[in-house]
Amino acid sequence: MISRTPQDLELLELLVTTPSPPGQEGRLQSRLAEWARPFCDDLRQDSHGNLIAIRYADKNRAPKGASENQKVLLAGHCDQLSLMVIHIDESGFLLVQPVGGWDLAILLGQPLTLWVDSGPIPAVCSRKAPHLMTPEERNKLPLWHDLWVDAGFKDKKEADSVVQVGDFLTADLRLKWMRGGFVSGPGLDDKTGVWTIFESLRLLAGKPLAVDLYCVSTVQEEIGLRGAMTSAYGINPTVGIAVDVTHATDTPGAEKKQVGDVRLTQGPVIHRGPNIHPLVSKMMVDTAKLENIPYQLRAVPKPTGTDANAIQTTRAGVATGLIGIPNRYMHSPVEMVHSEDLRNGARLLARWVENLDGATDWNGYWSQIPATT
Repeated sequence: MISRTPQDLELLELLVTTPSPPGQEGRLQSRLAEWARPFCDDLRQDSHGNLIAIRYADKNRAPKGASENQKVLLAGHCDQLSLMVIHIDESGFLLVQPVGGWDLAILLGQPLTLWVDSGPIPAVCSRKAPHLMTPEERNKLPLWHDLWVDAGFKDKKEADSVVQVGDFLTADLRLKWMRGGFVSGPGLDDKTGVWTIFESLRLLAGKPLAVDLYCVSTVQEEIGLRGAMTSAYGINPTVGIAVDVTHATDTPGAEKKQVGDVRLTQGPVIHRGPNIHPLVSKMMVDTAKLENIPYQLRAVPKPTGTDANAIQTTRAGVATGLIGIPNRYMHSPVEMVHSEDLRNGARLLARWVENLDGATDWNGYWSQIPATT
């Protein structure tokens, strides 16, 4: 384990250690805005909570006579899986329900943080000890109402003085640096995507662009791609790229026939499929080859379940791409990625944007496909 966070990944540390449950992303967005301000021409937050950092096209690079610059949207969601307090019982235990797709079996026994107005409170997620269970209880996966959160309150009166129904809990928000550049922690889905996008914004600082660039930290992806829907509608981009995590299949039991061969350390994953505009994925591959950036391919024969799905179907449709950061143990408190995949993802995005000439005919691509007889 390394002793300190590398300087270029300090933003990732900030993102992971800042709570951002769906609908409560404001604290993280404020910190990200402060970080991003030196690298953009404009910074705004919409009524839904999406943070939008903008770089405008340079006049000497924008196409001559263009009535409006092409808009490029880069989107990664900052919200993370969490729990919500539904009920406080007479003994001061908290009954909770999931916000997003938790694997309940992984969550049991995990340290948690309860976020209340007075500050964070340590807590644990537990259930009846196995010694006290019936054989039937030991042999089945519990339901949410079979477990509880213990934050050390002596009774309901004490808990009520601190906690409100509707308060959120997250996993213990720590980033662990492993051997060889591996990093583990909760919420890497999709704070790695947010980092990749905003690091690409930093890499583009001082470089002329031929397009208007919108880097967006979207909200509420884990409960239905909601922030991508609203931000993409408001921006109305010409082309949009979502950056999210994608399943790594380099662990025991992973089925490559189901997802493909995706490995940590082998580079960002360029997606192909009906959710992806063919020219976008082709240009991404061409950029990776030109810049000697390692990359992987993944085929998804359906909507991807990421912000790319919402972006593609916004308004009259958007030419859309999807970059994935390989991730082990998705939707758990110990998600794992590799730092070089992050760096290469940011390099790929930055170089792709920098190479755009602002005159690509995304719509005309379809008419160039020869008809079959």
